Amino acid sequence: MHTIVNNMLSDRINRLSESETLAMTRRCRELKENGIDVINLSIGQPDFNTPEYIKDAARKAMDQNFTGYPPVNGFADLRNAVITKLKRDNKLEYNAEQVVVSTGAKQALANAILSLVNPGDEVILPTPYWVSYRELIKLAEGVTITIPATVENDFKITPHQLENAITERSKVFLFSSPCNPSGSVYSRSELEALAEVFERHPHIYIISDEIYELINFNGRHESIAQFESIRDRVIIVNGVSKGFAMTGWRLGYLVAPLAIAKACDKLQGQITSGASSISQKAAVAALLTDPYQSEELLHMVAVFKTRKELFYKLLCDIPGFVTNNPEGAFYFFPNVTSYFGKKWKSIPITDSTELCNYILDNAFVAIVPGDAFGNPDCIRLSYATSENELIEAAKRIKEVLALLT
Repeated sequence: MHTIVNNMLSDRINRLSESETLAMTRRCRELKENGIDVINLSIGQPDFNTPEYIKDAARKAMDQNFTGYPPVNGFADLRNAVITKLKRDNKLEYNAEQVVVSTGAKQALANAILSLVNPGDEVILPTPYWVSYRELIKLAEGVTITIPATVENDFKITPHQLENAITERSKVFLFSSPCNPSGSVYSRSELEALAEVFERHPHIYIISDEIYELINFNGRHESIAQFESIRDRVIIVNGVSKGFAMTGWRLGYLVAPLAIAKACDKLQGQITSGASSISQKAAVAALLTDPYQSEELLHMVAVFKTRKELFYKLLCDIPGFVTNNPEGAFYFFPNVTSYFGKKWKSIPITDSTELCNYILDNAFVAIVPGDAFGNPDCIRLSYATSENELIEAAKRIKEVLALLT
């Protein structure tokens, strides 16, 4: 059998890293298949079922034979539902031609980056950032410029930092709020201060990843697209995975200036074409629901908030963990550098990857090293699981860390 070696594969794929979150989830699954009781805090998936009214819409679509190819940019009723949602929830005015529906928000991000970034263009990323941002920039042959944000500043950058990162080669600024992995949420005033910087640099586009919009413990979401002076350079990326517990439906979308939306439509038409017709019909039912009036969705957010408060106390009780108290998403991102340089027997712990592997191998709790998110001093823990599992996970982690010398 002919063996494919790395030098036979494209430079593009050889430069690309495997998603660390998916890699840790795979290790967790393998341990479980061997009968080991593993608690998985590595995955960003709500542990709730999709609401019944959304599944009913999908069943109805199948019964009515919506099973053919959909338009590349999405059915008109779904794109109009996105427009309705933006006006209702965000007070933003767009038209349906500016919407492109994709197979998940990740594809929407890829569409936007590949449509905007040329080789050598700089993409500014506040750290920590979601793992796929860096790899998508690699695919576009762009240059990643990072702006470090630390736990002491709630993992949010300042306008001064942003200004200093901008050069004549800057093309895109990419960020998320609420943030994966830190859970941090930019306030309206913080976004306005960043927008004032962008006003001075009209050559920069802003990709705003708002997939965690509805998991916000401090009131309604604030979008950077609300500032008229820069709106014609903002690309909003969102979807139904997190806020509606629809991860497996693979349905995301972007809203962009018309020329960029058309570019993303053209790109997607050559790669996947349209997203699943059934998922689209389900998403119409989701987006036409006012999330601030839905008992099911409000309950889910309330449960996440209760878990956050519980897990925050548990993490603060682990010696050496330094964490913020995030206002959104369902993650903690504690600084764990106090454990670097310690040993397990004769094996040194030198970074967050080794620490996460040590915790998985000895406490059977799966978490993700901060290297994946651009901050090697931290680790990411998801609290999208039951209170009992969070209590047990914190207990196990604390016990095995106490064994390090």
